[in-house]
Amino acid sequence: MHFDLLISGGTVVDGTGSPGVRADVGINGKRIEQIGDLAESTARRIIDATGLTVTPGFIDVHAHSDGALLADGQHANGIRQGITTEIISPDGLTLAPLSAENYPMYRWYLSGILGLPPEDLDMSSITAARANYHNKTSCNVATFAGHGPVRLEAVGFNDVPLTGDALDRAKGVLRDALEQGACGFATGLSYYPQSYSTTDELVELCKVVAEFGRPLSIHLRNHNTDRAPSGGGVAEAIEIGKRSGVKVHFEHYRTYPKNAGQVEAILAPIDAAKAEGVDITLETYPYPVGSSFPQAFFPGWLHEGGPARLLERLSDKSMRKQIVEETKNVGYGRPSGNIWSWIGPDGDQALPGTLFDDIADEQGVSIEDSVCDVMVASNLACGFRGAPPASTRDWRRVEEDVMQLLARPDYMVGSDAIPVGQQPHPRAYGCFPRVVGRLRRRHGYPLEQVVQRVTQNPAERFGLTDRGVLKAGNFADIVVFDADHINDRSSFEDPAVYPEGIPHVVVNGQVAVDHERLTGVLAGEAAP
Repeated sequence: MHFDLLISGGTVVDGTGSPGVRADVGINGKRIEQIGDLAESTARRIIDATGLTVTPGFIDVHAHSDGALLADGQHANGIRQGITTEIISPDGLTLAPLSAENYPMYRWYLSGILGLPPEDLDMSSITAARANYHNKTSCNVATFAGHGPVRLEAVGFNDVPLTGDALDRAKGVLRDALEQGACGFATGLSYYPQSYSTTDELVELCKVVAEFGRPLSIHLRNHNTDRAPSGGGVAEAIEIGKRSGVKVHFEHYRTYPKNAGQVEAILAPIDAAKAEGVDITLETYPYPVGSSFPQAFFPGWLHEGGPARLLERLSDKSMRKQIVEETKNVGYGRPSGNIWSWIGPDGDQALPGTLFDDIADEQGVSIEDSVCDVMVASNLACGFRGAPPASTRDWRRVEEDVMQLLARPDYMVGSDAIPVGQQPHPRAYGCFPRVVGRLRRRHGYPLEQVVQRVTQNPAERFGLTDRGVLKAGNFADIVVFDADHINDRSSFEDPAVYPEGIPHVVVNGQVAVDHERLTGVLAGEAAP
């Protein structure tokens, strides 16, 4: 038999959790034609995978790559990790569906986390947004319907309840997004306008999501906790699942240095809810600290009206004392212990890599004052990441917990990548090889188990049709790697460094990475 592409001699780990077997993979067009002994076959291109492992392409269920993919479809930081499908728009922080008026406004507001994608895009619907990625990126792109745009299109950037006609408008926007291919509904209740919502609002919106059999992907509430009868957090997410019938997916649910080793404690409410019939899955990433943009530190009234009003308030020195005092009581946490990861073209280019605390000390002001000043000077185009713990013991405990969580059949990996800025979080370049390589080997987990968590699990949960498993008829999204040497090289000190041990990546039958070099092929499609 003749194939367009033949991957020969490798150990195929098919993504189902079954142990690897020696087999060849024959591909014609976008799909896998045959798996087995194909030694007598011919092919236009043969990849010799002798001594290597062949798996489905990795699926990242939480990537803030919305803007980065639009700015550079080659997306080296993701495709070099073996990520063949990224799910964008987590936390409800996204650029579609937005009207021609709301797109530039929210693009500006989100610039600290999504960068500065082109200003002249049509993002008026999920259909239009998908077209902006389809065959224009190295990886496949799936998208959530984001709570932020749903609320903006219904009531603008205003702290008003979604009831009556406003709720009907929001439901209509959400329903259209799901009909047009959104793989679920995402919200982040540390962010705005999402955090203006109540539990009741989320229940009503999730009833629509449940009709489509799609999940709610939720970053738990720590702003406006009085708007949740349960006080936010895990209890609110479970309540939404029970009352609406929606499947619930917990974003970045894991331990941190302060509660490392307490896996059973954080899972107790999850397992209790599952026992009561709530359909729950979860994700994690293998680093002790996170990354975001500074809007998350501030109370809701400061954001109302959008980025122009936010900047006016931050610039008003007569309001600064009130802003600083109220920020100290916001549930997200104080900004101490974080580092500027990205400063846009209007800001001080000497700041990336610098600890907030050090800047404030040099200026003789509070950390909150200093953050306000940086936001104003950079026109909101600024982002941060946490500083890793000084204790290696604490770091290692978190990593051990992460791998323990991934041993569960309801877990998967979401990198939470923010691939913008001068000093990005290393998860944007190293998350998947860190899990599949370094940590798998250190803790002795079966390769087939870890691969299943990053392939089949996300494909099934988010409806990525014909992806996530290597079998005849499925799309040829494939990673070829050296199981003994795959490793992340991205660090907090030097984050923009690609991994090693992943010589070949195939997307929809086209070679995107060849001998660890980008080919320039943009075969990624809008998925599902």
